[in-house]
Amino acid sequence: MSRIGKKPITVPAGVTVKLDGQTVAVKGPKGELSWTVSEEIVVKHEDGALTFSLRQDTTRARAMWGLSRTLVDNMVTGVTTGYTQNLELVGVGYRAAMKGTSLALQLGFSHDVDFPPPDGISFAVGKPTEVSITGIDKQLVGEIAARIRKIRPPEPYKGKGVRYAGEAVRRKEGKKK
Repeated sequence: MSRIGKKPITVPAGVTVKLDGQTVAVKGPKGELSWTVSEEIVVKHEDGALTFSLRQDTTRARAMWGLSRTLVDNMVTGVTTGYTQNLELVGVGYRAAMKGTSLALQLGFSHDVDFPPPDGISFAVGKPTEVSITGIDKQLVGEIAARIRKIRPPEPYKGKGVRYAGEAVRRKEGKKK
């Protein structure tokens, strides 16, 4: 039995949840998200809480049970508080700036890298070496952060590159004489 799947999701005030068959639509102060739950899972909205249960006890149904509950919980959290991912730029001359709504990165290439935000994502640059990615969809925020990090991942000898805030980069020793 899934310990995560058994836990109900409390719906906070100001958030409306609409069930249309297997589709769960969550609307809150920051926006609206929807997701279609697998056919093996039954979703019920009772007493200000969402509960998830199995339609039939199969291996796939048990696997989808906790996943479905977690994804819907992430949607509820996203429309109420949102998600933020912070990146750090480490290296001489590495910096970020806003160019309109898109992010302009100088990462040691011969040209600047412009990164336009997709729908639902916004960028903020506090210091020139810190980038903040904000949105209501947890998966999309993480994916955009990973794409930006992939442009210049941290290298193991000097640690230069784009890294997540607080990420520990494993360093290697250089050549010996």
